[in-house]
Amino acid sequence: MEPVTPEVPSTDLSPGAPEPAAPAAGEAPSGPAYRPRHAIAEWTLTVLLLLFGTTTLVQAFVIPTGSMEDTLLIGDHVLVDKLAYSPSGPVSKYFLPYTPVKRGDIIVFRYPVEIKQTYVKRVIGMPGDRIRVEAKTVYLNGQALRESYKVHKAEYLQSYRDFFPGEPTMSLSPEGLDMLEKHVVKQEVVIPPNCYFAMGDNRDASFDSRYWGFVPRENIIGKPFLIYWSYDAPTERLAGSALSWAHLKDLGTNFFSKTRWRRTMRLVRGAPVE
Repeated sequence: MEPVTPEVPSTDLSPGAPEPAAPAAGEAPSGPAYRPRHAIAEWTLTVLLLLFGTTTLVQAFVIPTGSMEDTLLIGDHVLVDKLAYSPSGPVSKYFLPYTPVKRGDIIVFRYPVEIKQTYVKRVIGMPGDRIRVEAKTVYLNGQALRESYKVHKAEYLQSYRDFFPGEPTMSLSPEGLDMLEKHVVKQEVVIPPNCYFAMGDNRDASFDSRYWGFVPRENIIGKPFLIYWSYDAPTERLAGSALSWAHLKDLGTNFFSKTRWRRTMRLVRGAPVE
């Protein structure tokens, strides 16, 4: 459906019912530091959203691919805070926890190539940041990142995926080509204003900004804050909006054995990119 051929299906996030569905020593970084919320504050927000939330405030999604493993697993059903990055009003700013987008945040956004699709990734670069990848290591503004959340499940190196930016080894979308043609300076991608560079935690199997370019600020929907249920099911049963008969039968037979109880009601937190 799209010109890029990633290692994982292009669909990255599917809404839960009844929502509609969607289909892998240098300059110090600038910008706001990542400050995780206090646990009590997080749970307070969670309870408030669960009690009073509607699709205006919170939205349910299911994770159908493994691009964010092991932070988010296939079959994790998450609630997304749609107010997190909303502009604060003169009164609401005193009551609602509005925050700017920060490096390390996990964001849900409309896929820039096809806005009807919804993706989930981690913010790695902010506007003005310089990004490059060398042998699987991400360099941010000249400094190698220590990313505790990422995993590498492929032992081999791939020329474009693991040495970025470089000569593409596959067809890229127009947005990806534009990034390489207009935003590369001295072998680093420079992120333009009001845009972000997002990558999956399962770095070898994530179809992310390396392939389709930047996430515009206006595409960001919100941030996942709670795994309310996690069920062990394959991608093909989770990628669409309608529940298949096979999936319903599986739920009826294996609900208790395939539910990942340890992940149920688990808070989803970002992590500092450093």
